[in-house]
Amino acid sequence: MPAHDVIESAIDGFITLRNEPVQARSTARLAALLDGAASIIDQIGYERLTTAMVAERAGASIGTVYRYFPDRIALLQALGARNLERLLGSVSEVVSRPEHKDWASAVNGVLSAIIDLYRSEPGFRSLRVGDVIDLRPAPLERPFNSIISDRIVDDIVARFDIKDSPELRFDFETAVEIADGLTARAFAREPRGDEAFLTSARSVILDLLSKRLS
Repeated sequence: MPAHDVIESAIDGFITLRNEPVQARSTARLAALLDGAASIIDQIGYERLTTAMVAERAGASIGTVYRYFPDRIALLQALGARNLERLLGSVSEVVSRPEHKDWASAVNGVLSAIIDLYRSEPGFRSLRVGDVIDLRPAPLERPFNSIISDRIVDDIVARFDIKDSPELRFDFETAVEIADGLTARAFAREPRGDEAFLTSARSVILDLLSKRLS
């Protein structure tokens, strides 16, 4: 599924927007609210975020926030979905690069792209793609990390003519979960990431996948 379709599906079926932004002005206003939320999360984490903070940071009224989002959770889910869209776009772009001559190089490149998002995308270090928001019942059948895993497999299989299989997809999903955990740990205290944990993430996931692909 194209990244744009994923984000639209997430917003339509997962995030309750009170007023769908169909005009350019509304789209810009929504982006400003999400940007404001992201910058606050960068400073204090997503747990302490309030809609009032977002309104103030975005230069909007609290009524404008509630025009689009019924509560702070919906706002966080929307930001997580936007992060997912940007990550999926990075995955496809990286795997398609001619410099990657095999799957291992491409996977390593994808991890580097994810690390770059931790370093450069406001709020990503804390919220990531939103799977950290623990809600019951689960708002989607599958976590966003599974969507990321499937995108990586789709692109890797197409680019390197690798045979697809349920086992391959399970291994990639396991690798994504491992990478997510170790990368999050790397950035828990270090804004640029603890290189020891990042190196370990690369080593572990490549070792895991090589058992299936070598």
